[in-house]
Amino acid sequence: MIITHKIAWDKCLSHKIWPAIEKGWQDADHEIHFFWGLAGKNIDNIRECIRFDKEWWYVDVGYLNAPFTRYPEPKVDWDRMYFRICKGNLHTIRGRVGDGTRLSKLESEGIDCQFKGWQTGKMTHFLLAPSSPTVTMHINGMSVEKWIEVATEQIKQATFATEYAELPIKVRQKPRPGNQWWQTDIRNELKGCQALVTNMSLSAIDGILNMTPVFAHKRNIASFICGQHMGKITKPMRPGHKTVNEWLKMVVDNQFKLSEIADGTAYEMLMAQPNNLLKPEQIQEQVKI
Repeated sequence: MIITHKIAWDKCLSHKIWPAIEKGWQDADHEIHFFWGLAGKNIDNIRECIRFDKEWWYVDVGYLNAPFTRYPEPKVDWDRMYFRICKGNLHTIRGRVGDGTRLSKLESEGIDCQFKGWQTGKMTHFLLAPSSPTVTMHINGMSVEKWIEVATEQIKQATFATEYAELPIKVRQKPRPGNQWWQTDIRNELKGCQALVTNMSLSAIDGILNMTPVFAHKRNIASFICGQHMGKITKPMRPGHKTVNEWLKMVVDNQFKLSEIADGTAYEMLMAQPNNLLKPEQIQEQVKI
């Protein structure tokens, strides 16, 4: 039984997504829950799914997309808009590497998805880019302010008595209408950046595609190719082109257009990945590792 959890906001993109899920997803004789983000009662309902070993999927904007507006109301190009669908987690953390067909498709659509290597030369700063307050509390069990305080202290400890000790630690929170980051481009803050540090934000992908090493939470899709231990921030992980391109091929096989969700393509591709055939309790064991 497919259960799509509704969001009260009438402009929410989920009102477009849920009919597509209900049309393109194969039903079963057990509950299959779908959540859009963590708004409303979603966190409580996700916890209930985990407690009772119910199957649940998290749906949100895709990892690689054409530019779009999310607030104050969504404005998207549906021909170039992708959505992620993740079993038992906010991001895909186990995925199969695709053949590159979908990556080439994104390139032909003018979506930035090419790895350009890593910045070289003298670095000028670090950048902290936390997730939203809701996600940060859900994943880290703390406020964004506390997360920034902890990350700042970890960077200071890791860089003490090194050439990086005097580099400023900049902060870029989620751009929202009315805050200082609204309608600003993260690419400007990635120039000369020694490392971007986040928890679950997709700014991790912005960093990688803009030549900046990343440190992220183990449940972030970027964790495959980024650091997780801040003690190594003076010598961050910089994988080669082959590794990053293999990762990109995995990423694009885990995001889908609305039309692909409705016609069953998303279901077929996701169910072809062995990890998505695991039981809910097995998925949660992976998340804990």
